[in-house]
Amino acid sequence: MGDIAIVGIDCAFPGAAGVQAYWDLLMRGGAGTGPVPAQRWEAREFPAVCGNGGFIDDADVFDSDFFSVTPREAAAMDPHHRLLLPCAWRALEDSGRAPGELAGTETGVFVGVMGGEWGRLTMSDLARVTPLLGAGSSAGMAANRISYHFNFTGPSLAVDTACSSSLVAVHLAASSLLTGECDTALAGGANIVLSPSLGLVYEQLGLAAPDGRCKPFSADADGIGRSDGVGLVVLRRLEDALADGQRIYAVLRGSAVNQDGRSNGVIAPNRWSQQRVLGSAYRRAGVTPDRVAFVEAHGTGTVLGDAIECAALGAVHGVPRDTPCAIGSVKGNLGHTEGAAGIAGLIKTALALHHRIVPASLFADRENPRLRLGERGLRLLKSPMRLPRGESLAGVSSFGMGGTNAHALLATAPRTPLAAGARTAPARDAVGVFTVTGDTPDALRRNLAAQAEAVARRPRGGAAALCWSSNRVKTGLPHRFAVTVRDTGELADALREAAERPETAAGAARPWGRPVVAFLFTGQGTEHPGMTARLHRESPAYRRHLDEADAALAPYLGTSVRELILGGDERVHRSEFAQPALFAVGYALARTLTTLGVTPAAVLGHSLGEYAAAVTAGALGLDEAARLVVRRGELMSDLPRGGGMIAVAAGPDDLAEMRAREPGTVVAALNGPADTVLSGPLDALARITKDLTARGVRVRRLPVAHAFHSPLLAPAAAELRTAAVRCAPPAVPLASTRYGRMLRHEPMDADYWADQIEEPVLMDTALGALVSDIAPTHLIEIGPRSQLLQIAARGGRAPGVEFLHPAPGEDASGRDLADTLAALHRCGLDPFWEELYAPGHRVAEPLPPYVFSTAHRYGHRQPPHAAPQQPAPPPPPAPAPLRAVPSPADEDRAGSAPGACGRAADDPVLLAVVEAVTEVGGYPRERVVREARFHEDLGFDSVMIMQLKNRVEARLPRVGEVSVQQLLPALCSVGTLAEFLGEVIMVRSA
Repeated sequence: MGDIAIVGIDCAFPGAAGVQAYWDLLMRGGAGTGPVPAQRWEAREFPAVCGNGGFIDDADVFDSDFFSVTPREAAAMDPHHRLLLPCAWRALEDSGRAPGELAGTETGVFVGVMGGEWGRLTMSDLARVTPLLGAGSSAGMAANRISYHFNFTGPSLAVDTACSSSLVAVHLAASSLLTGECDTALAGGANIVLSPSLGLVYEQLGLAAPDGRCKPFSADADGIGRSDGVGLVVLRRLEDALADGQRIYAVLRGSAVNQDGRSNGVIAPNRWSQQRVLGSAYRRAGVTPDRVAFVEAHGTGTVLGDAIECAALGAVHGVPRDTPCAIGSVKGNLGHTEGAAGIAGLIKTALALHHRIVPASLFADRENPRLRLGERGLRLLKSPMRLPRGESLAGVSSFGMGGTNAHALLATAPRTPLAAGARTAPARDAVGVFTVTGDTPDALRRNLAAQAEAVARRPRGGAAALCWSSNRVKTGLPHRFAVTVRDTGELADALREAAERPETAAGAARPWGRPVVAFLFTGQGTEHPGMTARLHRESPAYRRHLDEADAALAPYLGTSVRELILGGDERVHRSEFAQPALFAVGYALARTLTTLGVTPAAVLGHSLGEYAAAVTAGALGLDEAARLVVRRGELMSDLPRGGGMIAVAAGPDDLAEMRAREPGTVVAALNGPADTVLSGPLDALARITKDLTARGVRVRRLPVAHAFHSPLLAPAAAELRTAAVRCAPPAVPLASTRYGRMLRHEPMDADYWADQIEEPVLMDTALGALVSDIAPTHLIEIGPRSQLLQIAARGGRAPGVEFLHPAPGEDASGRDLADTLAALHRCGLDPFWEELYAPGHRVAEPLPPYVFSTAHRYGHRQPPHAAPQQPAPPPPPAPAPLRAVPSPADEDRAGSAPGACGRAADDPVLLAVVEAVTEVGGYPRERVVREARFHEDLGFDSVMIMQLKNRVEARLPRVGEVSVQQLLPALCSVGTLAEFLGEVIMVRSA
């Protein structure tokens, strides 16, 4: 059998809500048993067998909005299903993956359940039977609901082999992984004690413990105490888990399932079958029993069951060995979780191997002498047992009441060698972006608070690995928060502030689409010694892409432009070096952003910036652009000095008279309606500057050595015009500052680049064309200083557009780059986060699981035909959690404010639809707003749509009968359905 890695765990057991709470309960030797909760049944009705047991706190709580389940359907669902859905979400998060990433994949779901008590309780009254109850009481739906809500397409099945159900589910999941049916599998089980009926059966069989507690292998053992429990593990093939760098709790080395056959009774255990299933599991794993350090036994605490199991364990493990095999049973802590018993034992064992310590067994101090443990090579642990270095092995047994037995062999996780890039210690002050998402603003605040509390408990230190882990796990839900930090103290403060003052958290708003980004590449004049040096130190991606540009430029420049830039060389101000240096920085910044997932919808380059823009757009290759840029710089550097440039806060018409008096001056750039650059001889520019300053017009001399974009550059343009240029049509729309419009069919050939040297830069009209063409939400400046964003702001060409700069000045660092990503993520971008971090920071760190809402309760004894009583959440309704990107229809509605259902009083058709939706879904009336979407927000399925159709037709007789095919296109939202029905009435009334 191949090895299977356990990479994620979630569970809830009596007295232990969550994995850490479960481990704490085991290590302190705690017990989760107690009296029957009032909402189950009255304990006084059956005091002999049902006064105590193990019960999960708040087992009736279910965040139905998160899973887009209507209140009426949630009330009809088997409580096992309601427990399993959030458990699956948290287990997948614990595996280091955002659950939404697995949507559409062949992920398998294998769930152990036992009995079918909910169906017996709800389906016996035939007058109350509904389709929702039919689906809600099906055992198979325990797995199918997970597959449906998470959009998994792999095997999905429920297993009922009584008490061994969940361990059999794990065995089947491992087999499915090994045969290639799925690459990831969720496996486990759930059990809720809904009625005293099975307890009465145990009593009549003489198996019920009077105090409701299991006492496995104890002299006081007197029967079974029933309990709740839910647990799921995420399984992957070991080689896949290692390749993806996932944390591995333990490795499933082998498992086996068999049956007692015709033995001494259908519900009696069989020693020989138990021995055989252990031996079979060890053979499949290629392991001899003497290597097994401990066994998590079935151990129910019945006299006969314990005796038979110990005899079987002794026969297998009682081989000559230096140390007796330790045995125990978690049922002493929890009670018998029945269908979830196997997964309770498996999770305990996986955690013991992970922590390398086996918890002590309850009741070990009163060992049953009749079990003869010592002579059988077995022992109970009176104190925790530390596991030695190296591989340790442990077995897990689970036996079904009907004779189906399962055994699994687990091993400690293998030591993994460090990747080549992770061998050096990463910087502790490295920057990262910590992300949190929620399905509603309230959920986002809840989860911000939970993350803040967890981070605050950590020792202060670097936060990059935590940030990387959050990017992998805490993304995908519609309401987003992202903050750039360097250490855990800063992170805890930021999370706490955002949770306490949500209006300050940009992530509190839901993005209704992805950002539309344009890159603006700066030209000469923004260079400075040491530009982007700190960013180069802190960003692996930027280092890599600056190296690419340096390698392309070096054959033509004859030196390393990277060393020139990073060394703070003053030669960077000379044209022959400034232009290649700026090109290298622009190219590296743009490639860094695209590598991180920021894909421009259009590009624009200002003068020299057009070369990097052309490469980014695909119009020039990197090598071709490098050759041209070096030649351009050389040609300009060879020109005689004496020219200059000034930026004037005035329009070209306002300067026409002055230019006429100074014939050597020309307009070099039209950056905005009142933003003009003049170029020409220095003395002429000085006179113009003096005149304008006297009039109160702002003038600024630009730090250049030549009169760029003027006839003085004609010799350089003529030389460049003779170059052979390999170019292609841009693959990304390009706004040409040479033509002042979007580039259409004109090639960026030698003539283009020659004209570009001496003709004016038409920035204002080019930017206007870009904004009109793609309607950007964000403009990102690409260069070592902020220049073009200021021009865009002054010109007013991009109202409402957010400006970003990943390297805004001399102190630009990895934080500025990260801030750019964080801002775009808050607005809907899902970056390729990996490239933001050094390999040494790509280490999985545990994060608290998602905190679901506790506002809705669905009592186990509630009449299933009625919707539950619960507080009505404010409109608008919660969106579907697994759908982070809205449809075009969603985006069309995004600008409209949520409509109150009270407005339906003025629209009888809308009122009828609202009432029908309220009745079918069981929602509070305030919840059914015009913008509520049937599938994503209200959780309607095909059955409910049919019920809605019938109710709408009954309320609106003038509609007549409408076919489902006619209805489907209108089922976007409550409002679109009302509009459609209104049109039908008008047509049929005409």
